[in-house]
Amino acid sequence: MRVYGLLAHLGGRWSDVLQTTAWVVAVAWVVKASDALFGMPKVTRLDSLDWDVGPVEALSLTVVVPAKDEAENIAATLEALLASDYKGLRILAVNDRSTDATGTIMDDYTAKYPQRIRVMHITELPEGWLGKTHALMAATERIANEGGSEFILFTDADVLFSPSILRRAMAFAEATEADHLVVLPTMQVKSWGEGTVLGFFQIFGLWASRPWKVEDAEARRDIVGVGAFNLVRRAALEEIGGWSPQRLAVLEDITLGRRMKAAGMRQRIAFAPGLVLVHWAAGARGLVRVMTKNLFSAFNFRTWMLLGACAWVVVFCLGPVAGLLTQWTLFPALVVFCCIAVAYRVMGQVSWIDARYGWLYPLGAVMFLWAMLRSAATVLWHRGVEWRGTFYGLKELRQHNSPFVWERVAQELREEQLQAKRMVARAKRKAEKSAAKQKP
Repeated sequence: MRVYGLLAHLGGRWSDVLQTTAWVVAVAWVVKASDALFGMPKVTRLDSLDWDVGPVEALSLTVVVPAKDEAENIAATLEALLASDYKGLRILAVNDRSTDATGTIMDDYTAKYPQRIRVMHITELPEGWLGKTHALMAATERIANEGGSEFILFTDADVLFSPSILRRAMAFAEATEADHLVVLPTMQVKSWGEGTVLGFFQIFGLWASRPWKVEDAEARRDIVGVGAFNLVRRAALEEIGGWSPQRLAVLEDITLGRRMKAAGMRQRIAFAPGLVLVHWAAGARGLVRVMTKNLFSAFNFRTWMLLGACAWVVVFCLGPVAGLLTQWTLFPALVVFCCIAVAYRVMGQVSWIDARYGWLYPLGAVMFLWAMLRSAATVLWHRGVEWRGTFYGLKELRQHNSPFVWERVAQELREEQLQAKRMVARAKRKAEKSAAKQKP
């Protein structure tokens, strides 16, 4: 009887813990879903008639398209850019050590459209650089040496642009005085596996960064950066040191956004459903393969940080599924499902990922969890990453992929600037006092 009483007591304790945890998770989802429901409509949509205009001033724009072994995609991307109706557009295609026909295709387009397209051929990768960041750095330096361009759009070799999107984006950048503008692309979904993974990925992203807070200078953790559409003011990019500080950043797009926000630059975000198209990878396996290369770097290649994210997915995303099995957690689990449905619906309106993929969100969570663990295991096993034929050691990568380093660097810079202003103010006061004493 005593043993039975003890077990009953422990069972009661566990039910209390489970019920409390379930309600904490449910309340967190309610806050997040309501935040998204009221916050997402505040984010600008460039597909609206309001932005079917161009900038008042004739702002110069160069689109940088780096490519390595992209013979299958590069022609379509260049054709889409050539169809743009933005008059101040120049295109700089960068052939980054390709071994296929990428460079030849670029040369053909340059010969056909010499006034609009230029090409760079990179044959060697300097030590201490990732291939893409080096290509972006080389392109940026060439643009500066050739007289400069007020804005630079960094994109990828597999992105399709509508004819009007660059004009709309430049109008928005001018109107909002943007130093960094990200137009979130529309992911092309060609299978149910892609929809399952991408649907969950966008919901997970809501917890990492709130789009409606990106433009708030005080919201330091809400940043954005997307390789398909990173538009920067060249002067702002030069002010933060160009690409050199992040030469080994695997997620160079997000790192650029983090650096811009940390430095106090004016960061902007916009949706443009259907106007910027990307097919990230073929099928669920392809997406997991791509994420395997990148996900561990998002956590500074630190196992404890990645495991913390995995634990969050288990508790906040998979826990409610298990919550359906007990009477203590049934109701909060149903609350979570309603909130997830709202999040899928709200995001689906701008991402064009069908909200019905929300029914498969537990499977998406498991796939994402597997991708994170696979990414960490692969990197730790090899003690580094082999990227485009070059091996980078884990210790070296950790030094350049910390998600917190840029805020620290920016804080130090802000303190130095503040100290300099104080010194100037003190010197000015002394000069005024000295001048006052010399007056008769």
